[in-house]
Parts: sequence; C-alpha cells; structure tokens
Amino acid sequence: MQPDESPLLTATRRLERATALDEAVDRVQPVVLKALRTSPRLAALLHGRPLGHAAHPLLTDAPIGFWASATVLDLTPGGGDGRRRAADRLLGLGILSAVPAAVTGLADWAVSDRRTLRVGTVHGFLNNVALGLYGTSWLLRRRGRRGLGVAVALGAGGVLGASGYLGGHMASRLGSPPTSASGPAEPEGREGTAADATA
Repeated sequence: MQPDESPLLTATRRLERATALDEAVDRVQPVVLKALRTSPRLAALLHGRPLGHAAHPLLTDAPIGFWASATVLDLTPGGGDGRRRAADRLLGLGILSAVPAAVTGLADWAVSDRRTLRVGTVHGFLNNVALGLYGTSWLLRRRGRRGLGVAVALGAGGVLGASGYLGGHMASRLGSPPTSASGPAEPEGREGTAADATA
C-alpha cells in the first residue's frame, strides 16, 4: 500500500489480482465475445462507435438518476399520494433503463484486460444485486408494504454506491473501456487537454 493510498483503493487493487475470479471470467467472456463477433454492427452500437466514445458511462446516468430521485422523494416528508406515486414511477423507470446500461457494460467488459475483467465481474455482480433489490422494492410497494420497500431501496442504493466506486476505478485507473472498441484511439501528444494547460 502506498502511503497516500486509501483503504478502498487498496482493496480494489486486490480485486485486480484476485485469480479466484478468473473461473467466472473464463466462463462468461467467451460467450459474450462470440455474440459480439456474430453481429459486428450490434457490437459497434453497444461499444458506442456512433457516439465516438463508450456508450455505457452515458447510459448509467439514467438508472442512477431515476433511483436517486426516487430516494429523495421517499425521504422527503409530505406530498401525499402524488409524491409516493412519483417515487414508485421513478423506481420503475430506473429498473427499465438499467437494461441497456447493463448490456453495454457487458460488451465493454468482454473486450477489457484481465485486471478489468476481474474488477468488472464484481462490479456487474453488485449491479445485479442492486437491480434485484430495487425490483423487490418496487414489488413491495405494489403490495402495500411501502415502509419495507423504501428500506430495501435504501439498501440497494448502498450496493449501487459500492458498484459505482468500482466502475470509477475501472474508468479512471484501468482505462476501461478500451478506446479501440468505440473508435480510433486519440493520437498521442494531442494538444488542448487539461493536462497540457497545467503542464
């Protein structure tokens, strides 16, 4: 551990080296790669080539935004049935919008390096747990058990936060997803970046 390294970063670096995750990686990655190679146009769309950069980070904003907004309404006093209905609707929209975010994330994961594959496996697992909890929360609300539904959604938010940390680590520390998947890599020495301005 570096002197200035946070415990969270240290724990995440351990995931990068966790060979115990390789069995799951080696089972799933070839299946996803085969599907991507079968349909190059779909693969290009999932990787974000029409955008010029990865689609997954952009698409994750939708479910996170919906779920965060639902939580704000859940925890805001007053508002009556209208506020509760709005929170439930936002929760459901988050569940629906999580599907394209997950599919694009899986596509990017499959073309990543081994360290990213390991961290991404845990990231994806946590996302699925969070999605399952949000789905459970939605069902509980529909069945009249609102208090428990709100509590489950709060737990889901905690899981989502942990997963988001891993997603940030993959993007900022591991350079995932690879730029070659979504289009030509940026030329080295490109001028006009923030790093150039502060050098």
